[in-house]
Amino acid sequence: MEQLGWGSITLQILGHFWPVWAALIAVFAVSWVNKQRLGLYGKLFDNWVGLIGLWLVLFWVFTALFAHWIAPFESLDQMAAMKNKKPGWPLPDGTGHYLLGGDRLGRDVFSRMVYGSRTVMSIAPAATLFAFMVGVTLGLPAGYLGGRFDTALSFVANLVLAFPVILLFYLLVTPEIRETIIPTALAGILFLIPIVFFIVLFFSRFEQQPQKLWIYLSVTLVLGLWAYSGLAFNADPLGVFYMDPNLLNIFVSVVFVNSPTVFRIVRGLTMDIQTRDYVAAAQTRGERPWYIMLWEILPNARGPLLVDFCLRIGYTTILLGTLGFFGLGVSPESPDWGLTINEGRKLLSIYPHPALPPAIALMSLVLGLNLLADGLREQSLKD
Repeated sequence: MEQLGWGSITLQILGHFWPVWAALIAVFAVSWVNKQRLGLYGKLFDNWVGLIGLWLVLFWVFTALFAHWIAPFESLDQMAAMKNKKPGWPLPDGTGHYLLGGDRLGRDVFSRMVYGSRTVMSIAPAATLFAFMVGVTLGLPAGYLGGRFDTALSFVANLVLAFPVILLFYLLVTPEIRETIIPTALAGILFLIPIVFFIVLFFSRFEQQPQKLWIYLSVTLVLGLWAYSGLAFNADPLGVFYMDPNLLNIFVSVVFVNSPTVFRIVRGLTMDIQTRDYVAAAQTRGERPWYIMLWEILPNARGPLLVDFCLRIGYTTILLGTLGFFGLGVSPESPDWGLTINEGRKLLSIYPHPALPPAIALMSLVLGLNLLADGLREQSLKD
């Protein structure tokens, strides 16, 4: 077999991504037909910037989901004869090619790039969502009630934000910290807040409907405490919920670092929105404070929060890539994009192909998140 040219390499790569193309076509077709009923998401289809961003983000989401079908090799498979081979190089047995070449250990660069998307997608969106739940749960009462509660929480948030973000990440993900009780203690506190959030959410909404309330509360407590015991303390007897200690350390670090910023954003939005007439009308009706915060103020803050959510996933993706680049928080054999870029840059002047694909993947995902945030911001301003 001969080495493939760039035309053949491109066609084969596009062919490997067939599950992603199928999923994208299905999602976009259904969304386009129903865009009038999909609120802010549906309005993205009238905004080319947001649409391109959505396409890039969903591309990597589906790549992470279907990585096992897309990648022709496992991320750890090694062939000594394929060390540092150029893109399109044929395998010794003639059964295929390394489409983007081989790295210094003879692993397929294309397959590692594909599997690397799972590392990002398993941490950045979920950790950012947890951070938003923490920030919303604490920011709403701080902005609405004010007083000493607001002063105390604002002081703690400012204390955390006083540390440079990168240095704080480095501190939290070092092996020395991982061996202490700090990650587990932080997980025990931070992972409990989403459960509190949903309990208060349902109680404020269905307080006058006890049958519905107890159903929602029972489901929340059972599923929430089950997941909480497994994720925070690895104590799930069924083994359904589990988080590797290394992954837990990174996850908790992302939540801890992002929560104060979200808190300040939510607090500021709450202080602004609570002066609106519809909040005064709810107060006149005698609605309880938590109902006003969660069902009057929070829905009207969704635009800025959605924009910040997308941007914050992008920031987290860059931070995770930076940690991986310096070998912090990920195992040495991981296909993490940052780690792969670091491994490839050592021979960048001779063999550029191992470092460029993960760098382009990281750049495209962050670009997509930024474009999606711009699209959401433009459409939310029109509401």
